[in-house]
Amino acid sequence: MLRTLHKLGLDSTTPLTVGGVRVSPRDVVAACLPDPATIGGRMRGKTCAATWVRGTGVDGAAREVYLYHVVDNEWSMAEYGHQAVVWQTAINPVIALELLASGEWSGAGVLGPEALPPRPFLNKLTEYGSPWGVRE
Repeated sequence: MLRTLHKLGLDSTTPLTVGGVRVSPRDVVAACLPDPATIGGRMRGKTCAATWVRGTGVDGAAREVYLYHVVDNEWSMAEYGHQAVVWQTAINPVIALELLASGEWSGAGVLGPEALPPRPFLNKLTEYGSPWGVRE
C-alpha cells in the first residue's frame, strides 16, 4: 500500500492547491485514515517482532541469531484490550520491572538488556502467552 501511495505521489509533503486551499497530499491521506486506537478490534492476524543479530561468537567464529516473538491481535485485544503491536511494546518494560523487583535481574548503573541473563526474560515472555523462538 505504501508503494502505491508513493507511486501516486500521495506521500508527498509538497503542498498543492485544491479548491483554493494549500494542502499536502500526505496530509490528505492521513486525514482520511481511521484513528489507530479504534481499529484494533477489527484487525485479524499475528504480528512478529524480531531482531537479527550478526557478529562474532565467544569462540571467535561468525554467528547470526534471529530472535522473534509472535502475538495474535485477537488474543491481545481479548486479554488486554490493546492491539498486538501495543502489547509487544508494553510487555518488555513490564517484564524487566518484574525481574528487577524479584531480584532475578540486578546490577548497578545503566545496563542494557544484553548485560543481563536472557532466560528469565524469555521465560516471563512465555508466561505472558507470547510465543518466541531463536533461529541460528
